[in-house]
Amino acid sequence: MSKPTDLQHDLERSLPAIASISTSFSQSQGFSPYCYFSPEKRKAISDVRRTFCLFVTFDLLFISLLWIIELNTKDGIQKNLENEIIKYNFKTSFFDIFVLAFFRFFVLLLAYAIVKLRHWWVIAVTTLVSSAFLIVKVILSELLTKGAFGYLLPIVSFVIAWLETWFLDFKVLTQEAEEERWYLAAQAAASRGPLLYPRALSEGQFYSPPESFAGSDNESDEEGAGRKALTAQEKEYVRQGKDAMEVVDQILAQEENWKFEKNNDFGDVVYTFEIPFHGKTFILKAFLQCSAETVYQEVILQPEKMILWNRTVAACQILQRVEDNTIVSYDVAAGAAGGVVSPRDFVNVRRIERRRDRYISSGMSTTHNLKPPLSKYVRGENGPGGFIVLKCPSNPRVCTFIWILNTDLKGRLPRYLIHQSLAATMFEFAFHLRQRVSELSGKP
Repeated sequence: MSKPTDLQHDLERSLPAIASISTSFSQSQGFSPYCYFSPEKRKAISDVRRTFCLFVTFDLLFISLLWIIELNTKDGIQKNLENEIIKYNFKTSFFDIFVLAFFRFFVLLLAYAIVKLRHWWVIAVTTLVSSAFLIVKVILSELLTKGAFGYLLPIVSFVIAWLETWFLDFKVLTQEAEEERWYLAAQAAASRGPLLYPRALSEGQFYSPPESFAGSDNESDEEGAGRKALTAQEKEYVRQGKDAMEVVDQILAQEENWKFEKNNDFGDVVYTFEIPFHGKTFILKAFLQCSAETVYQEVILQPEKMILWNRTVAACQILQRVEDNTIVSYDVAAGAAGGVVSPRDFVNVRRIERRRDRYISSGMSTTHNLKPPLSKYVRGENGPGGFIVLKCPSNPRVCTFIWILNTDLKGRLPRYLIHQSLAATMFEFAFHLRQRVSELSGKP
C-alpha cells in the first residue's frame, strides 16, 4: 500500500468505541452528522447580521423622529417643510441630514441584507460620505444658531454612522467568519461519514481502552505477544501521556486546595490551582443529568465529532493512534473574547483510562511531523490537563464532569484577558455539552 494511503488511513482513525456498552445503548447513540448540521438548516441571514440591519433601520427612524420634532415648532410642520425642502438652503436646512440617513439606510440594507456582502468597503464609503458631509455642514452652515437641534442632529447622525461601522467590522464580520469556519469543519466531518461506526454496535464489536487500576504497573501499553514494538518516538508519547495522567491524579487528590473563581446559573464552577513548574491551572466542575458512559463516548472517545456540537472547538484531527491508551491529536480552539483572542492550534498527546469509578483522558502538548506550526494560527502549548467523568455510585443516570486546563496561549495578550476568556470558554463548553446530552436523551 502506498505511503499517502497509509497516511490518510492514520488520519481518519480514532479510538474504538467502548465495548462494555450494551446493544440498546449503542443503537441510541447511532450518529449521523447530517442529523445535527446540514446545509438546509443554515440560516439565510445570521442573527448578528439581522441585528445590524435593525440598527441601520433604527438610524433612519431616529433621525426622522428628531427631524419631525424640529419641524413641529411654532410655525407648524407644513410651513417648516416648505422652508426646508422647497426653499432648501444648505446653511439652515435639516433636510439634507435626513437624506443622508436615508442614503445610509438604503445602501447598507442593499449591500448587507439583500446582496449579503461580507466585506467592509460599503460601510466604509457610507461612513466616509456621512462624516465628510456633516463636518462641512457644521463648519459652513448656521445650524448652531437654531438652538438644541442645531447641535443634536449632526452629532447623533455622526455617532450612529460610526457605531454602524464598529458593529459591522468587529461583530458581524468577525462572528460570521467564525461561524463559516465552524460550518466548513462540520461539513468536512459529515462528508467523511461516521468515523467510528456506521451502524449499531454489537457487544464486543470494537476494542476499547482496557480498565486501568491506579498504581498498577501491568497496563495495556506494555509490549506483549503479537503487538507491534513501539518506536522511540512512540514510547516518548506514551511516557508523556503517563506523566500527564500522574499530574491529573495529583490535582484531583487535592480538591480541598482548589480556589473558587466563579460560577454560573447552571451550577457549573470554575476553580484555579497552582501546579509547580506549570503555573495556574483552571478547573471546571459540572454536574450532568446523564450517564458517565454518555459523556465518555461524546467527549473522550469521539474528539473529532465535537466540532458538530461544541462551538469552542474549530477543528480536531487524530494524527496517530500510538497504542490502546494513547493517541496524538491536532486541535484548533475557536477565538474568544469577541474575537480579541484569535484561534489557537495545539498538538496534544492524550492518554485514556477506564477505571471502576471514572473515565479519564489526560494530555499535554507535544510535537508531530504531520502538523508543524502554521502561519494562519498561533501555536499554543498545553500543560498537563484533561477530562474526567466521575460515575455516581448511587445513580447511574447522573455524573460529574471535570475539565482541567493548563494552557499557554502565546502571543502578546494581557494575563487578565486570558484568564477571563478561559473561564468563559469553559462555561461555554459545559453549556454545549449539556445541550448535546439533552439532544441524545431526547432521541426515540
